[in-house]
Amino acid sequence: MFRFAHIYYFYLLALIPVYTGLLLVFILWKKRTLARYGEWAVIRQLMPEYSLWKPVLKFTGMALALGALIVALADPQTGSRLEKVKRKGIDLMICLDVSNSMMAQDIKPNRLERAKQSITRLIDNLEGDRIGIVVFAGKAFTQLPITTDYAAAKMFIANINTGIVQEQGTAIGEALLVASNGFGESKHNKAIVIITDGEDHEGSVLEQAEAAVKKGITLYTIGMGLPEGAPIPEYSGNVQTGYKKDREGQTIMSRLDEKLLQQLAGLGKGMYVRATTSETGLNKIFEDISKIQKSEIEEKQYSDYEDRFQYFVALALLILVFDLFVFERKTQWLKKFRPFGQ
Repeated sequence: MFRFAHIYYFYLLALIPVYTGLLLVFILWKKRTLARYGEWAVIRQLMPEYSLWKPVLKFTGMALALGALIVALADPQTGSRLEKVKRKGIDLMICLDVSNSMMAQDIKPNRLERAKQSITRLIDNLEGDRIGIVVFAGKAFTQLPITTDYAAAKMFIANINTGIVQEQGTAIGEALLVASNGFGESKHNKAIVIITDGEDHEGSVLEQAEAAVKKGITLYTIGMGLPEGAPIPEYSGNVQTGYKKDREGQTIMSRLDEKLLQQLAGLGKGMYVRATTSETGLNKIFEDISKIQKSEIEEKQYSDYEDRFQYFVALALLILVFDLFVFERKTQWLKKFRPFGQ
């Protein structure tokens, strides 16, 4: 497998046409300067050893050397071997609620941030398992397809906020559907963890849960928030301006709907855990998930990339050394050849 480690250096190739333009300007200036002294045919007679093609050859060499150095900066690499990596694990999809109610602060700093912190810690404990992320509010979509790239998973988690799903609501049923489809044709044992305050507004959640269970998927739920509830903050930029109110001007309280989440966990043969001010409960669920029989996952990947920039550096140096020995005078023993003898 071949790749360039730093492809942005190819922008420097724009220097070659700039260099060409400057050379043409210099040639025109030189020609006009010489024209002041008489006809070109006469001037040629006064410079019998001057070669018309040597400057072009020197320019071509410099351009090729510059191009080779730019390719070297881009660091061409080749994969030395195709490595088969075998892991044992399960497929795990996290469905994370990103609706505005998840900004409630009954769990500090707020429900969403605490959930993200817990998912990141969960990822740190994964070994061989594949993980995917589904975010949902009024709609659901895959934030991260199923993968073993844990670094990428943590990066995607860090960037999740309530603004990535514009339509408000809590479509748990749609999130279950998206997560179930996200496993693809995988035959590994599968689990879905739903992290939400449980205020479902769509109504199809139990039907989707039943469909997931028929596919052999275990369902786990985590209730974010306290039963007494908390107001939903409103922000202007990063500054909190107050709390969300209804049409009568009353502050809206977001309360945890434990009954629905318990139903889902029972239906999916999993576990329901209520988050507290000290922990979200994801560790308890992970302990239960770790008891699920792990199947072998085989992945093929290129590894041990080797740098090949040194060949292009050597080529550039070779061209530059050759260029040092190319003079604008005609080469006596090459006069009989064309075009060098011109």
